This record gives sequence, structure tokens and C-alpha cells, in this order.
Amino acid sequence: MKKFNNKPNIIGNLIKTAREKKKYTKVDLCRELELLGIEMSRNEIYRIEHNQMIVKDFELVAFCIVLDIDFNDLKSFFDL
Repeated sequence: MKKFNNKPNIIGNLIKTAREKKKYTKVDLCRELELLGIEMSRNEIYRIEHNQMIVKDFELVAFCIVLDIDFNDLKSFFDL
């Protein structure tokens, strides 16, 4: 599995923070993603938020839509 800084994803914390800011549970987030055609379990959300699971590009777009995440917030992860 490919990794960056020894993690399969680097946006888990951003997703968790955005989810909690909107007062969504993991189940709420699953339901919202499903409306966009992305099926994801509560366990998968947990694994993403804890940087244990790869996030596919279309999933990332759906997270951004559902959680109102701005692209500039994503770019900040590469300001090394």
C-alpha cells in the first residue's frame, strides 16, 4: 500500500473535524454520502479518520461536498 508520511491518507483529521463541526455522527455522514452514490460504512469512516484507509478521489470529492470542505483546506496538507 502506498503511503505518505507513513499513512495511507493525510486527510482523516480534516474529515473528522469537519464532520464534528457539522455535528454529524459517522452514521449521518454515511447517509449523506449515500445520497451522492457513495456507499461507505461507519467502520470505513472510522478507519479513514484514523488514517488507516486509503481515500479514493471520488470519495474525497464527496467528502468535500457533504462536509463543505474547501479545496484550500486540502492544499494545506502539502505545505511541508
